[in-house]
Formats: sequence, structure tokens, C-alpha cells
Amino acid sequence: MNTHSAPAVYIQLKNRIMVPKGKGVTLRDVAYIITVPEWTERLYSILLLQPEHRDGNLILVDLLMIIPRIHEFLPGADIQLIGEGRTIVQVESAADVRKPSIALFVLVWLLLFFGSALTIMNFHADVSMQEVHIRIVEMLTGRRDEHPYVFQIAYSLGIGFGMVIFFNHLFKKKWNEEPTPLEVEMFLYQKNIDHYVVHEEYSKMNLSGEKPPSAGGGGT
Repeated sequence: MNTHSAPAVYIQLKNRIMVPKGKGVTLRDVAYIITVPEWTERLYSILLLQPEHRDGNLILVDLLMIIPRIHEFLPGADIQLIGEGRTIVQVESAADVRKPSIALFVLVWLLLFFGSALTIMNFHADVSMQEVHIRIVEMLTGRRDEHPYVFQIAYSLGIGFGMVIFFNHLFKKKWNEEPTPLEVEMFLYQKNIDHYVVHEEYSKMNLSGEKPPSAGGGGT
């Protein structure tokens, strides 16, 4: 097959994937491709690497690793990259898959519950919230009540209801498709981890004398 007859291959790399320990990483695992139908399955079956113990559990696969493998099957193929030019492969062993511990869940739940309760109570003590409640009840009813329990119960329920609305989540129930603040923070945390892994892998390449790929996307 000559250069002029080679088809174009559009490739979009996934951000992060997980593969079982001992399994080879194929192009199907790390990317989506669009090309002529008769070559699609052949390209998807290309073996990119076979993770070994010395590679660790996080491996960086970039476009410079993929291009030569594709050219072995399609010499002169016009490869067009869509999006980022790298994928993080996380190797997962059977030992990493653990059943959730009920005792640990209960312990964490109790710590969060009492920790949050103490935080709210300390904040209320700092701002003299009880005196504020007494003053509000006095303004509404015209008499002073040193223990406005009805107002305080309603206020406490309002805090809980407000938190449910703010976090857009109650157990497994979501009010709409918008991400919760916790989900956004977890996404940003994972994104920062991925950037750090990419930086570390490229640093290792530089120390070993390999040339890292350019950050920008593009075709070849």
C-alpha cells in the first residue's frame, strides 16, 4: 500500500483507563478511531504494550507510541489526532479490588456526623446564635423566651434541608443532572493527579534520554 492510497485515521485518546494485571493494552483500550471499515478492527487489535511489574501501576501511553504501531499496519496513513495526545493506564490487580468494609463505613460516617455537628455548634457559639434566636422570637411574638425550642427545631431542619439542596444529593437520589460540589471537587482532584502523573512520566523520559511529545494536538 502506498502513501497516496493509505486511508486517514482519526484517533481520540481516552483520558484514563483501567486494565487487569497481566492483560496487554491494545489500541481499543486507549482510543476511539474512525477510518475505513475494513481496517477498523485490525487497528483496534494492535497491541501497544504488555505491562510488567517494573512499570508500576500507572503507565503513560502517548501518541508517539501509537503512531509507529499504526504505520506498521498502514504505512503512510494520515493520522489525525482529536483532543489530548496521551492516556493514563492504571494497572489493577485482584488485591486492589476489595469489598467495602461496613465497620469502616460506619466509623467514617460517625466521624463526619459528629465532626460536622461540633463545627456547626462551635460556629453558633462564636456568633451567639442562641441569643439571636431569642431576639428573633421576641420580635415575632412580643415576648421573650429563653428557650425557643420550636424556632430552633425549625432552624435545624432548615439547615439539613438546605444542605440537601446545596449538595443536590440525598443518598442515591439526585434532584437534577447538575454535578454536586463534591463531585466537582473530586473531578478537579483527579484531574490534578492526572497532570502530576503525566509530568512525572515525562520527567522519567527526559532522565532516560527519551524525547517527550509536544503538548499540542495535531495530525501527522
